[in-house]
Amino acid sequence: MESNVRSNPQSPPLLRVSGLKRFFDVSKPMLNRLLEGKPRMILKAVSGVDFEISKGQTFALVGESGCGKSTVANLVVGLHPPTAGKIEFEGVDVATVTNRTQMEQLRRRMAMIFQDPYASLNPRWRVTAIVSEPIRAFGLLKGARAISQRTEELLIQVGLSPADGEKYPHEFSGGQRQRISIARALASEPEFIVCDEPTSALDVSVQAQILNLMKGLQNEFDLTYLFISHDLAVVRHMADNVGVMYLGRLCEVAPVDSIFDSPLHPYTQLLLETIPDVEMTGRKRAPVGGEIPNPIDPPGGCPFHPRCPLMAAHCRKVLPELVTLDSGVQVACHAVVAGEKWRPEHPNGSGSLGH
Repeated sequence: MESNVRSNPQSPPLLRVSGLKRFFDVSKPMLNRLLEGKPRMILKAVSGVDFEISKGQTFALVGESGCGKSTVANLVVGLHPPTAGKIEFEGVDVATVTNRTQMEQLRRRMAMIFQDPYASLNPRWRVTAIVSEPIRAFGLLKGARAISQRTEELLIQVGLSPADGEKYPHEFSGGQRQRISIARALASEPEFIVCDEPTSALDVSVQAQILNLMKGLQNEFDLTYLFISHDLAVVRHMADNVGVMYLGRLCEVAPVDSIFDSPLHPYTQLLLETIPDVEMTGRKRAPVGGEIPNPIDPPGGCPFHPRCPLMAAHCRKVLPELVTLDSGVQVACHAVVAGEKWRPEHPNGSGSLGH
């Protein structure tokens, strides 16, 4: 499968994220901590993430639940302030924009499609009001007639009819509600859309329709997507480049073909084992074992080492950095970067690099 690259890879990225961190204080109240003699508890949801997205492309973040990918999505659109790091949109650090007019212009160029179409639409509003709200909020059109006409155009673009505008969200199926969410996202004429698991709450039969709609709109309007998902089959259909997240960090970043055809990080390899073998090849499978460690108290060294089949003593002590290889693939793994075969750790803990 060839990667669907729609823009010049040499062009500057539309979005660049560098050193992004987000920590949450989940401590008990101070009096309880004093009485129980316990320290503050900090949840490190995102622990230093770097990636960039070129205009017209789709960058997907994948990983198990709790890895921090949805937190990254919320940080990018400003629902959470970052603890550290930068989010740059066309070279402008979003955190430095303080002028109200400039902030509104920046927000208009970004939109978000949420995971649950049942919860993201106001049940008391008619569809017309839901879809037209961004048009009114950003002052894109004046006059009720012009706004109504534009709203009807948006509904048609996502496969609904103008008559659907008079209905309420509860009168639609899950797939139709997500179409309404997409129409609302398009209403502000954005260039960049964050898609936070937009099909995970839908029936499988409906997912393909929504994904094809999103790809069609991307090609028509040259949209740029940050696509969040745990479904690797969906990611292969949608993405140009993929970042694999584990415990708040990126462990591999590569073009979609490289991720699926020649994954390098042990976690990426194990994650791909969860894809059903529909061709029934009978190949041996090694599904991901164990669970993601507690992000409040992560393991030392490589965060994946308690579950890694290639773990060696070095992995327990040193945190691997995300390194760019000659192929352009980025990976955070001591074994891959060393380019040598690792001897898995023995029961006595004497594992090491093979020389």
